[in-house]
Amino acid sequence: MLEKKITSQSYEAEQIQVLEGLEAVRKRPGMYIGSTGSRGLHHLVWEVVDNSIDEALVGACKNIEVVINEDNSITVSDDGRGFPVGMHPKLKKPAVEVALTVLHAGSKFGGGGYKVSGGLHGVGVSVVNALSERLEVEVKRDGKIYYQKYERGTAITELKVIGETKTTGTKISFKPDTKLFDELVYNFETLEIRIRELAFLNKGIKLVLKDKRNDIEKAFQYEGGIVSFVEYLNKNKDVLHPKPLYVHAGKDDVIVEVALQYSGSFNENVYSFCNNINTIEGGTHTTGFRNAVTKAINDYSRKYKFIKENESNLQGEDAREGLTAVLNIKVIDPQFEGQTKTKLGNPEIRSIVEGILYDSLEAYFEENPQIAKIIIEKALTASRAREAARKARELTRRKSALESTMLPGKLADCSEKDPFLCEIYIVEGDSAGGSAKQGRDRRFQAILPLRGKILNVEKARLDRILSSDSIRSMITAFGAGISDDFEIEKMRYGKIIIMTDADVDGSHIRTLLLTFFFRYMRPLVELGYVYIAQPPLYRIRKGGGSRAKEYYAFDDNQLEEILGEIGRDSTTLQRYKGLGEMDAYQLWDTTMNPETRTVLQVSLEDAAAADEIFTILMGDKVEPRRKFIEENAKYVKYLDI
Repeated sequence: MLEKKITSQSYEAEQIQVLEGLEAVRKRPGMYIGSTGSRGLHHLVWEVVDNSIDEALVGACKNIEVVINEDNSITVSDDGRGFPVGMHPKLKKPAVEVALTVLHAGSKFGGGGYKVSGGLHGVGVSVVNALSERLEVEVKRDGKIYYQKYERGTAITELKVIGETKTTGTKISFKPDTKLFDELVYNFETLEIRIRELAFLNKGIKLVLKDKRNDIEKAFQYEGGIVSFVEYLNKNKDVLHPKPLYVHAGKDDVIVEVALQYSGSFNENVYSFCNNINTIEGGTHTTGFRNAVTKAINDYSRKYKFIKENESNLQGEDAREGLTAVLNIKVIDPQFEGQTKTKLGNPEIRSIVEGILYDSLEAYFEENPQIAKIIIEKALTASRAREAARKARELTRRKSALESTMLPGKLADCSEKDPFLCEIYIVEGDSAGGSAKQGRDRRFQAILPLRGKILNVEKARLDRILSSDSIRSMITAFGAGISDDFEIEKMRYGKIIIMTDADVDGSHIRTLLLTFFFRYMRPLVELGYVYIAQPPLYRIRKGGGSRAKEYYAFDDNQLEEILGEIGRDSTTLQRYKGLGEMDAYQLWDTTMNPETRTVLQVSLEDAAAADEIFTILMGDKVEPRRKFIEENAKYVKYLDI
């Protein structure tokens, strides 16, 4: 049986194979963990957790615990088989020490310790050790408890026995090196998102996250696996069929697991994984998945005359409108592109996934004709809307990125032609737009005022979206297209800065714009092109006449600090209600001057979490929005009524 091949493997010292040393890791940590900022800091945790998940993949582990300690160190423990502790035949060191001190040393390379593994490149725990000011490992194995301590990748104690035990498992505690990392504080929510994801992907495995800094503990265990994952993703949407379709099958040492469900939304949300690695760039498995969905829907539609003989087939985007799916495959020898492992390259996987899913969908449609009819009718409506959108899109597509005659009339463009040196301010209304145009640096700052209400794209198909003047103006100004035609390389600006009033209406406009960018220009968010301007709330004027001095406060706390420093006598205070109240020089000094302004970069840590937020805030269902507001009202600092 396929499962037996994957689960019944020994795990001993001779299976640790050595490829090269550790010297370069501390010199260039970004090459191994992406960055020395927040992303790299959290990546350390995933490298250690991946080892425990690998134990779960072979059926040797049922419980994994991740603890954020008071000093922002991390402890990861599991009840797996325990790291091998026998002497390595070549290096004459305990195997656990080899794995923790030698780059590319691991049982994944020889195929003897694990059949399926996410940590394929083998840099995991050794890199964590090299980048930690201290690391301690505790192994429960063969009735004994073994312990060893390291500092900055070097063992400072021998592996020694410190007790006896009747259980097995591994516990690793590490503290990132303060000399190497720019960010040293772990974020509970960031860890929570990935740990919940791992619990969904590994049916029945219990993962616990504890935060000793705030005495918080959350446990994740899903007997429904990826079916529960899809239900979680769709919990705030109107689904078209009550239960997700679930597929689990194997072929040629590949296990394919799929769960999918359609909703009334206009967006496609497909999340793909290989050996628990989130393949955010897709790959051959997602190509096979999409081919299967499109072919199954078209074949059924032809067979039962939903599509007439003289009509064209539905396209892939039509067939996947409103689809939420999780594709989770297990491959013995995955070929990932790069250390980040975001795209799967195995060519044989496409046909395996396509064949398995097509057969399952074909049978599902035959057994559930009413559900098939609902899905196909939605796809046919999407097809008609797509054709209308195509015609509308032609009106917004620019023939040349630099043809000023094609630019929207309200846009005040900049003179610089290098996109990476240019930035565009999306401004609310003509009044603020006028101040921004007068106050800007015309060399590199463009201003695009938006008039009227911004369309809520969460409730509209692309054809209606492209009929919006404001959205057409943005598409034309950016020059990179929209949706499937979006090409980040054609962007005319390196920064998009949303500048709205600091009130409820301004917050609503920001949310509408972010929803549009996330749904139809997602690379802008993923690659960090989008920023939020931070205009001041108060102007404080001290004294009078030509000797008067002006100060600006961005919140109430800063206001009190300034007043405490300069005194309250002879001061006048202005509370800005909108950007239009600011003179051009004030707007430049406080909000637009790169040397003095504060702008917040919008980042996308987790697409599934972002999808949920936009669905709640901008979707049709009122109850989830009410609940969200109630739960988050305590975080509101400023509210204009």
